Amino acid sequence: MESSNQQTGTTTLRLVLAWSFVGIPLTLGVLQTLINSMKLFQ
Repeated sequence: MESSNQQTGTTTLRLVLAWSFVGIPLTLGVLQTLINSMKLFQ
């Protein structure tokens, strides 16, 4: 039972790290695009 629980924790950690690795640059890109697009409407 312990090894199964430990593996789940490792999988969860890897999943969080993977989403952070993808999500942070994605969020920054979307924000930069929105900021640049606001210049068109001024």
